[in-house]
Amino acid sequence: MSLWDMAQRKTHHGQGRFINPFSPNERLRKRLLAFLQWRLFSENPFKPDYANEKVRPVHIDWKHVTSHHSISITYINHASVLIHEDGTSLLLDPVFSGLLRPFTDFSPIDFTPDMMPSIDAVLITHGHYDHLDLASLKAFHTHARILCPLGYGKLIRRNGARRVEELDWLDSTKVGPFDITFLPCNHWTMRNPLIGPNKALWGSYLIRTASGRTLYLSGDTAYFKGFAEIGRRFRIDLAIFNLGAYEPRWFMKDSHINPQEAVQAFKELGANKLMVVHWGTFRLGDEPVFQPPLDIRREMDMAGLSHKLISLPHGQTFILE
Repeated sequence: MSLWDMAQRKTHHGQGRFINPFSPNERLRKRLLAFLQWRLFSENPFKPDYANEKVRPVHIDWKHVTSHHSISITYINHASVLIHEDGTSLLLDPVFSGLLRPFTDFSPIDFTPDMMPSIDAVLITHGHYDHLDLASLKAFHTHARILCPLGYGKLIRRNGARRVEELDWLDSTKVGPFDITFLPCNHWTMRNPLIGPNKALWGSYLIRTASGRTLYLSGDTAYFKGFAEIGRRFRIDLAIFNLGAYEPRWFMKDSHINPQEAVQAFKELGANKLMVVHWGTFRLGDEPVFQPPLDIRREMDMAGLSHKLISLPHGQTFILE
């Protein structure tokens, strides 16, 4: 069954919970036991590399972000990306206030949200705390639309947002020159273990611009066969993949793509350029925060695709001509 048939038939809608049709339906108890096994008993070969992790505050030249008629893509931190074209700005998954202990913020922002361009819409991919940060959203409540997956509207409105739009898979909306479609991906979501997983939805975004460019933002996803179908349906100019928290593989493979799989997915999408985010800010897996850009560079080199990789550090802006 195709992604589009699956989404239209609502096979991801269950009884009080959403269902991931691309991954085994594991019980929460089994997942929690696996988490404890990883955190308490699993050997971590990356520990010696942690001494090389550095805290690097994020500085951004906002004039450079907005002074182009072309599309600008700014990597802020973690999975937070700002997309700007002709005076309209979209912000993906802002997490500007860090996470609770024991997570170190290795790329704290060195600016306040009021220094940013006016944000027309904030796009949320799913509800994990490193993607849906209610404290960060408060800076945009008065002037931005908040686009979120089904099931998170009530939470965000309760936090004070006025203009919230919930999206199901394949739902589309328009923000200024941008046509935005919420796409399926292979992940899950949870904010409260007592309530359990998947009471709300998760997904990726496809953004089509007035200039005819198409951006694919994967959100958190494991590898799945849907990338090839998405690539057949859309001509993608830039694919932005979340690459981080992919080790140890036995635990992370059902939630997060790894560098080899990211290259495979990129080829199946048929995208022109690749950029990776979701690294360098919080160490959520075993690999050190600086590892993902090194690993994806190696894999793209091996595939003969290094000329298609956009290496963008935190705080830097890429202009998509």
